[in-house]
Amino acid sequence: MRLYEYEAKKVFDGMGIPVPKQYDVIHSSSEIEKMEIKFPVMLKSMVLVGGRGKAGGIKKVSGKEEAKSVLEKLFKTKIRGYPVEAVLVEEAVNGDSACYIGITMNPGTYNNVVIVSSSGGVDIEKVAEEKPEAIFKKEIPENNKLLPEITAGELVSFLNKDLNLDAGTEKKLADVISKLYNTYQRFDSKICEINPLIITPEGPVAADAKIVLDDNALFRQNELLKILGISGKRHDISEPTKNEKIAQSSNFPYVDLLPENAMKEKDKLYVGLVPGGAGYGILSIDEVSNIGKRYFGGRVVPVNFMDSGGDPPQERVSKMFHLLMDYPIIDLIITSRFGGISSCDVFIRGLIQAMRERHEKGLRVVPVYGRMVGTDLPSAKAFLEKAKNETPDALKEMSIIVGNQKIMADVIKDGIESAFESRGWKR
Repeated sequence: MRLYEYEAKKVFDGMGIPVPKQYDVIHSSSEIEKMEIKFPVMLKSMVLVGGRGKAGGIKKVSGKEEAKSVLEKLFKTKIRGYPVEAVLVEEAVNGDSACYIGITMNPGTYNNVVIVSSSGGVDIEKVAEEKPEAIFKKEIPENNKLLPEITAGELVSFLNKDLNLDAGTEKKLADVISKLYNTYQRFDSKICEINPLIITPEGPVAADAKIVLDDNALFRQNELLKILGISGKRHDISEPTKNEKIAQSSNFPYVDLLPENAMKEKDKLYVGLVPGGAGYGILSIDEVSNIGKRYFGGRVVPVNFMDSGGDPPQERVSKMFHLLMDYPIIDLIITSRFGGISSCDVFIRGLIQAMRERHEKGLRVVPVYGRMVGTDLPSAKAFLEKAKNETPDALKEMSIIVGNQKIMADVIKDGIESAFESRGWKR
């Protein structure tokens, strides 16, 4: 879960890391008129994506009239498809130099890594690609809850080759690095980052702030979430889409692979996925994409990741199919149920419930191709055959293979081929 910049700065402030004065987070341009502000200030769009500055989402203003004019434009702006609905107003900070400090984990060693660079305020990925010698990394054993003083000194020494700091500022910089490491550890973070950390005459100030919390440890961070007023889940990269919010409220994992309100390309087939588990959900994305490239000229687009969770109730399964059929971009749904702890019988009942409800209400029904094998398969097969006899019109767009007569790759290929043929498309 990624925090907004103003939330991360609230955390930093509580941990003793200097941040600019925060005036407020506003939601309309008119709010600036009533605020007591010492200009200049920074107006920062609060969206959970990178590249806000490049996209015009961060502006420095010198007075209220200019601020109001800029805010009116910002609130009409979209950054990487996400509308700006909130803007942070904070003190503008000036300094002689800037640097980058970041902390994350090396997935190969499970050690924490402190990364520093004197190239502050620019994309660290770009620095790593174009000027790797400007970056210094130090691995810290995962059981080290505090950053060793000698390590902080080593990191500052590397930065000071370019920054030319006096002894007092060096000490303050080492303190910020240590406190950032403490923040990373205390709040079960995946990433803690300051870019840029501006060196002012009074000392370092975190002009930006990024914290990504580990979702698996959120149960330990209830107090923090309460302080920040966070009640729902978020991505670690971006804002949740409309579909993701619906799925969250229905208690199943879902991720859109395309930007919200993505436009369809007229010669491509868009495939929604309802897999039998998280691992197979990831595999399904690859399999649909690979089959599309191998047999259909790369004209097949997987649209989503989804997982029902273990032993889902029938109503949840039904909502999963409703969600995809309500998504206008989707042309075909591929589904697979391997059983395990989940019941094939509950799964087929949920699917049939969704298709019957949509047929009765005159809603769009998207063709569904899939395969079932595993727990409660005989019951699922009996219910499927009975349902097809009872409501053939409602289920005419459903083609489910029961058992192991076909491998899943062939089921996917058949479903895509059928969708191509229905449109009069050639491979």
